[in-house]
Amino acid sequence: MKRSVLIPFFFAFAALAQQGRGPNPAMIQDTQVMPLWQGPAPGALGTEDKDIPTITAYMPRSLAQPVTAVIVCPGGGYGALASNHEGRQVANYLNSLGIAAFVLKYRLGPKYHHPVEIGDAQRAIRMVRAKAADWKINPDRIGIMGFSAGGHLAMSASTLFKGGDTNASDPIERVSARPDFAVLGYPVITFTEPWTHQGSKKNLLGENAAPELVKQLSGENAVTAQTPPTFLFHTNGDTAVPAENSVYYYLALRKAGVVAEMHIFQRGPHGVGLGMDDFALAQWPGLLGNWLRVNGLLK
Repeated sequence: MKRSVLIPFFFAFAALAQQGRGPNPAMIQDTQVMPLWQGPAPGALGTEDKDIPTITAYMPRSLAQPVTAVIVCPGGGYGALASNHEGRQVANYLNSLGIAAFVLKYRLGPKYHHPVEIGDAQRAIRMVRAKAADWKINPDRIGIMGFSAGGHLAMSASTLFKGGDTNASDPIERVSARPDFAVLGYPVITFTEPWTHQGSKKNLLGENAAPELVKQLSGENAVTAQTPPTFLFHTNGDTAVPAENSVYYYLALRKAGVVAEMHIFQRGPHGVGLGMDDFALAQWPGLLGNWLRVNGLLK
């Protein structure tokens, strides 16, 4: 098939996916919302919906063999959640690749501060891994993906991860919270450089965070050789969270010997999601699919 024919078909499919009307309606209908903890979550400051972290499962059409899974962290400056274009739409796209997606609803500032947010992300990874057999998921192919402040959360989960507690009474806490790979879209990375997104920093850490904590939660300082393989995408036109965030993180990954790939697109504002309304930006989900295949995470 000629490229001129493929392009309109690609955009037609993308438009349907963004509206929740793709070729597999089960992607939208076969969802399940699950609280991360039975009973109040650790550190809960109330019983409202915003006090209850959850994951929403979006399963691919075929589960004939154990599949890759991704926990998706929407952005919103740690004060809101862009759960549509950085959550549901992304989950639908991952489903089209045969990947199980779990959109995370994590607790937010200014009501909640660190370490509550990373605790929610770590619990989500553990929960999916502990229940991998039930969902026909490969427990060694569980990644985390985030956008903007959700990218900071995904980055934090992939650098400050914890192993399982073999003595825990809760079986979910017995498994590792280390993701097997990370995907970061226009992520907030640093809290120390001039290009810090101050709103995310304030919502996550409050007004007077200790300098040591600020440095610890700046991703360029947190990378080690154990940080999982990472895919980054950003736009040069992003003035809210400048591309230096991704560039400096990529350099830290490279220095540590971590497998990494980065794409900086010329155009595009902050918060583009899948970028399907722009021909150039619409290439990044396909580049992600290629990267997943190259690294044995997708067949």
